[in-house]
Amino acid sequence: MPNDLRSLASLLTGAGFVAGREEAEELLACAAGNNRLLDSLVRRRLSGEPLAWITGSVTFCDSEIRVDPGVYVPRWQSEPLARRAVERLPASGAAIDLCTGAGAIAKTLRKERPGAQVVASDISELAVACAAANGVEVYRGDLFSPLPSKLEGSVDVVVGAVPYVPTLALALLPHGTLAFESPLSYDGGIDGTEILRRVLTDSPRFLRRGGALLLELGGEQADLLGDDLARLGYVDVIVLVDEDDDVRGIEVTVGEKALRG
Repeated sequence: MPNDLRSLASLLTGAGFVAGREEAEELLACAAGNNRLLDSLVRRRLSGEPLAWITGSVTFCDSEIRVDPGVYVPRWQSEPLARRAVERLPASGAAIDLCTGAGAIAKTLRKERPGAQVVASDISELAVACAAANGVEVYRGDLFSPLPSKLEGSVDVVVGAVPYVPTLALALLPHGTLAFESPLSYDGGIDGTEILRRVLTDSPRFLRRGGALLLELGGEQADLLGDDLARLGYVDVIVLVDEDDDVRGIEVTVGEKALRG
């Protein structure tokens, strides 16, 4: 197994990893000159194991996020959602991060708004432990169910990179993804909106009037949710797109006529 940057980068690129050089640098740094360890790390990566599980962390919004094996790896595609959530969160406000995983979005909110209350939830025991290790106040359970009732009606921001991949599209995920990460982190039901709709329905119970809901999604899902958004009283719907004009999320505000459960 190669132990120099150029050769290792070439090996990883040839194996189909688009950021071969960057990954080679991380693996070399993690091995710290131990060639036997490097050999083990590279073989793990070539098997498709997430790089963050191998190195133990990932950079998200300029912060190092610990990522334990078995925990959903934060993606750079979620960074704009996190940054927009920061913009909507008052300095002394309150925010909820759903399906927090390693706690990347929640940690970003805490870093940028240290005076705000930020709580998170996740159904995975491994994720809850990892997020807690990243300094997040996290509760184990399904979406809003484990969160303190005292938050109801007082939250400024609800944000989440919840599962939104249509079930039949799971097979189209990058090679090896579901060989390691759980389908529960991705599967959003038939059209990918099953969990998104649940969040839309339950968020007004926690959000104050004028509060913001920000959700990661893709494809035509923003259009599919249009009737739900109107029925539930959300206003000022903004579809978030990336630099390639691909849909990445929605941002909506709780209006005066929002329904509360």
